Amino acid sequence: MTRSYGRVVFRFVAAVAVILEWFFSFDLVIAQDGSWKTLVPDAGISSMHTAITRYDTVVLLDRTNIGPSRLLLPNGRCRTQPLERISKTDCYAHSAMFDSNLNTVRPLYIFTDTWCSSGQFIWDGTLVQTGGDFEGTKKIRRLVPCQATGTCDWVESTTEELTVGRWYSSNQLLPDGKTMIVVGGRNAPTYEFVPKRSPGEGVFPLDLLGNPGYDNLYPYVKLIPDGNLFIFATKDSILLNPTTGAVLRKYPTLVGNSRNYPAAGSAVLLPLSHENGFQIAEVLVCGGATMTWSTTAPASKSCGRMEVTSPTPQWLMEDMPVGRTMGDMILLPTGDVLIINGAKAGAQGWGIARDPAFQPCLYAADDPANRFQLLAPTTVPRVYHSTANLLSDGRILLAGSNTHQFYTYNDTLFPTELSLEAFSPPYLNIIFDSKRPTIIGWPKVMTYGSDYLVTFTVPYTKQPRERSGRNQWQDLVEAKLSSAPFATHSYAMGQRQLKLKTVPLERQKSTSRDIAVTAPPNSNVAPPQYYMFFIVNGGIPGKARWVQIRT
Repeated sequence: MTRSYGRVVFRFVAAVAVILEWFFSFDLVIAQDGSWKTLVPDAGISSMHTAITRYDTVVLLDRTNIGPSRLLLPNGRCRTQPLERISKTDCYAHSAMFDSNLNTVRPLYIFTDTWCSSGQFIWDGTLVQTGGDFEGTKKIRRLVPCQATGTCDWVESTTEELTVGRWYSSNQLLPDGKTMIVVGGRNAPTYEFVPKRSPGEGVFPLDLLGNPGYDNLYPYVKLIPDGNLFIFATKDSILLNPTTGAVLRKYPTLVGNSRNYPAAGSAVLLPLSHENGFQIAEVLVCGGATMTWSTTAPASKSCGRMEVTSPTPQWLMEDMPVGRTMGDMILLPTGDVLIINGAKAGAQGWGIARDPAFQPCLYAADDPANRFQLLAPTTVPRVYHSTANLLSDGRILLAGSNTHQFYTYNDTLFPTELSLEAFSPPYLNIIFDSKRPTIIGWPKVMTYGSDYLVTFTVPYTKQPRERSGRNQWQDLVEAKLSSAPFATHSYAMGQRQLKLKTVPLERQKSTSRDIAVTAPPNSNVAPPQYYMFFIVNGGIPGKARWVQIRT
């Protein structure tokens, strides 16, 4: 059977399934493999760092010391930087704002070098960006997002800076919503806070990052529900109290290869849930390199999963269908994990990757019997310096890939990639549109522990049957909060998802549905910031609405 004929059959079977479900309330699941679309063939820059704002605009950010991009600064503006290595006067943009609704790109102005830097959104939606290389190594930059038609841009602080230079560090927002911890970096086995918690505060040593020979750059830093930090570097991990600096526990070593840069695995904090009082936190670490700096070394297949809040934590090991280095791990609205981008051999670094991993891999977090599924492939290699981010409509935005010191388009295995793509996971297939919810009433602001009325509609309005005395809405409808992380180098800083408590509220003779949703209990579980608020109906998410969590 040809692929095209198979898809015709698939659509016919799917249509029949929808009709059957309409009349008989069958709980049917139709599998398919997702789809790809090029959004912008040439965005002008190759995004090394990417973040989604609460306006559904996307901050694209590259390094500055890279020579000309293909996106000029507007109105003849140029950047005069005495410390620039390529050209002291540069009239090209190295950051941009992408409108994910209209697929347009607006140049942004960045002054100091952001090469391999870090960042995260804080409570009011401001993107705080730290470090980099050369003249940017101690810099702190901020961007207050705006609508796509606005003129917001980067502002670099002239009154504060990092205590030490940080290149390849990681950031995590703390429970106050205003303070970030900045961990590690090249030749920086320490951490510090932005902003400083007290005048003159400096840096704090972290032995986990001081072991010689470790691939400990871009460490994985996760805020867990007790307010402490899980920090992972290479194969080892600790639990750190960020207030006192005490190391509360050391976790078992993860077997196998190295995971952090340049081995380039990836990691996520699996969704936190009201079902266990938000008290159970699990970390998933997948991929990496068996030997760094070798183009022939196969990437690792292994994944380690550990309940870091357990009294007796142990790594549960599983293997992906294919090895992957430089893969990004994205929490989907369904609670599953998408592993996307990267290569099957080599590691991070200029010219080291080989054999691109064109197929995303779906990790079913709650289904060990069907844990991994390879999905539809792209044709665009996304290797070193590529990114992946969840959009509010459920698509995954793919950007970047530049495995060269400068923008290089010819006579190379992997040309500098300027396109922006979107991957639509299986739940976005049109066969599920009859279940897709549209949120029409929701709280713009949530405070901890409070209850809120949420109203949504679905095209398929038949009421679920009562079975065994239970209302099926309780089983079908989920409410999720997903943060907007800062993605770079196969790691999404600050990524977290929460499954909220929902209670169905019946309406008579209405096409809409009401549910009561309970906000997260405290700022350890959900630091104050903007989140994408998803309703997932029978496993099918609709477009998210942006919600701010406040104290």
